Amino acid sequence: MAEQEPNLDVDVEIRAARTAVLSVGGELDMETAGGFEEHLTEQLRHGRCHLVLDLSDLAFMDSSGLNVLIRSVHRARDAGGDLRLAAPTPAVRRILEITGVTTTMPPHEGVAEALAAFGGAR
Repeated sequence: MAEQEPNLDVDVEIRAARTAVLSVGGELDMETAGGFEEHLTEQLRHGRCHLVLDLSDLAFMDSSGLNVLIRSVHRARDAGGDLRLAAPTPAVRRILEITGVTTTMPPHEGVAEALAAFGGAR
């Protein structure tokens, strides 16, 4: 199920009753952050609180995108799950590192590693 915002593509793959992988491509900025947050909210609403964000095709992210990530990780954790980041591009990884987000959400090399980090809680 692929959805498209103006400059952002989000593909959602349900992996288990409580687990989803969202592949994010394009630009996550002020223009697209609201729609992206709605994708994450929808997953949480359906009980999928173990979320992996595949950032391998995300070319750009600004503070609006960072704020969505931070709000969403708190909501996922409040629901008994977590939000994992996978394969961020060098530009996105740099933003995550500069802002200190990597201390609370360390990025994984790929989707498989991020899913494995959930352990048996899927």
